[in-house]
Amino acid sequence: MTMTDPIADMLTRIRNASTAKKDRVEIPASRTKVEIARILDSEGYIKRHEVIKKDNFDVIVVHLKYKGDRGEVISGIKRISTPGLRVYARKDGLPKVLGGLGIAILSTSKGVMTEKEARAAGVGGEVMCYVW
Repeated sequence: MTMTDPIADMLTRIRNASTAKKDRVEIPASRTKVEIARILDSEGYIKRHEVIKKDNFDVIVVHLKYKGDRGEVISGIKRISTPGLRVYARKDGLPKVLGGLGIAILSTSKGVMTEKEARAAGVGGEVMCYVW
């Protein structure tokens, strides 16, 4: 069976594993999902990620990060642009999540990046998700 929104599936797997206090979660890999995991890693929302081969398919293993007494580092993760409703932002109208406390992940002509990187590069793009 085909999946209509693989990015929403990835975000839901991370949200559910974080709520259940799991140490890691496995996600079917794609180039875009690996880039999202790289951004979550570089922004400090997860410990690390790795791409492994499992049963002839690539899988992203995301190692979740918690603070103190198993408090979640990712308190919210939300899909913005969906297959049925694409959401785009111009370079002068890039979103700020919680006044700059969170990040928006965009797909731009220069690759997948945060809204801060897109603002610095002077590009707009599709707003894929918010993380806070």
